[in-house]
Order: sequence, then C-alpha cells, then structure tokens
Amino acid sequence: MARRVGVYGVLRSSGRVLVVREGREPGVWSLPGGLVAHAEHPERAVVRAVSGQTGSTVAVGRLLAVVADVTTFAEEDISLHTDRLLFEVTARDGTSGSAGGGEVETRWVTLEEAARLPLTPFSAELLGLPVTPLPAGTHRSTEPIPPPHPDRRLRFGAYGLVTDPAGRILLTQIADGYPGAGKWHLPGGGTDHGEQPTTGLLRELVEEGGQLGRVVELLGVDNLHNPAALGPEGRPLDWHGVRVIYRVLVDVPTDAVVTESAGGSTARAGWFTRAQAADLPLTGIAASAIGRRGR
Repeated sequence: MARRVGVYGVLRSSGRVLVVREGREPGVWSLPGGLVAHAEHPERAVVRAVSGQTGSTVAVGRLLAVVADVTTFAEEDISLHTDRLLFEVTARDGTSGSAGGGEVETRWVTLEEAARLPLTPFSAELLGLPVTPLPAGTHRSTEPIPPPHPDRRLRFGAYGLVTDPAGRILLTQIADGYPGAGKWHLPGGGTDHGEQPTTGLLRELVEEGGQLGRVVELLGVDNLHNPAALGPEGRPLDWHGVRVIYRVLVDVPTDAVVTESAGGSTARAGWFTRAQAADLPLTGIAASAIGRRGR
C-alpha cells in the first residue's frame, strides 16, 4: 500500500473553469495541480503546481473540498491511496492561464462543457459533476510510484472543531508516551487506507469522545513537519503531517468517554466552554481552530 497527497486549484474566469491535459496522460483532462512534496505546506504546493502547469502566477484562496480515492495497480501489486485537496485560486499577474508549460495543454470550459470531457474521476467529483468511469488504463500515469523513503513518514489526518448546541467545545487530552502528552487536542486522527476524511473523523469522534456528530463545514488545512520525530522503531523519523480541519456539531451531547478502540493515545476527553478552553494547555492545531471560531 502507498499513500500520497494531491492539491488542485479551481481557476475561474467569466463563468468558465480551467482544465489541463498532460502528455503523460493522453486524452484525459483534469483540474490543474500536482502532488505535495515532503514537508511542503499544501497551500504552497497548489501555488507551485498550478502556476507551473498553467503559466499563470496564482494566489491561493479557501479550501473548497477534500476527497480520497484508491487506485490498484495489479502489475506492481500496489494499492495507491491519494488524498486530494481542492483550493480556490486566482491569477495574480493578470494572465489568463491559457498557456501551459512543457507538455501541458490548457482549456477554459463551462461546467456543462467539462461534463462532456473525459475528466479524471476526482476532477469530476471535486467540480460536483457526474463521475463517469474511464476505460481501464486511460488515466494511468507513466511516472513510476517511488518506493517509501526509509526515514520519512507522511500522515494524513482529519480533525474536528466539535461543538454542541450550547457552544461547548469537545477536546481530547493526549496520553503519556505520545508527542504532546498532557496537552488538549482536537478530536480526530489519521485516516485509514481507503477511508474518506469525513468518515475517518466521525469514526475518531466516537472512539475518542463517545459522540455522534455531523460535519457541517470544512475550515482549512494545517501542516506539521517534524524532521526528528521519534518513530515506533525508536529512531528519529522525518515526519510530515497534513491535517484537514472540519467544524462538527454534536446535536445530542453525552458525557465524553474514551473507548478502547482509541488505541491508547487519548487519555481523556471533555466538554469545555470557550473560556475554560482558553485556560488549557492546547496543541497548536487546537488553539488555531478555536481562535478561528472566535473571529
């Protein structure tokens, strides 16, 4: 199994959206974008990738959607999971984005025209269009999938700013023996292979807090790079975490309870008012999310 994170941009002009077609994937159109490099923030990655493909310098806006998909390559015995983040982007330099670089072809299309193109399934899904399966092998990239780096780790996670109707915030305390032990954290964690981010988040919410919630808003993405994290092998690892943050509402809150399936990384969970949360030792992602809610 292998995992990677992709970032894509929606560049609009006069009711049209820009799509690209690369030489290594002949005949298939996609939203412009590419893969996140190790330690690279997804927002920087989408600017780099979209600018490189379209020839237009872009600025990144809000995060619009996050989806995941799995592609199986039987010949290499590889199951490739890709988490894909879609950002709103705008041209900064006044260029139209009509000239791609290298082997990239670009085209401005309306959504109705895009629906008639052979689009990669994730592009159709991110644009809210019907997903039409492509013929087998049509969108298989000729670029080899690199083997995992022995000293690098990528972790994609989904976390929630979880509140109840009274405005209380659900937080979880990190257990001893784990990075950040003793600090209060957002509920959530790494997603499983083949799992959608929102599905993983709601699963973690049950495991870490004993709550049933519903996702109501995508807030943004957080990037964590620790080049000397202590891995399970007992030696430092170059750790890269990409973490998307959602707002989650628990309509019928109950006492917060950590279940056995949480895996031991969560010591306890609790509901807190905003004033109470301000006095807790918080992780960076929790402090940022709570601060954003207050703006």
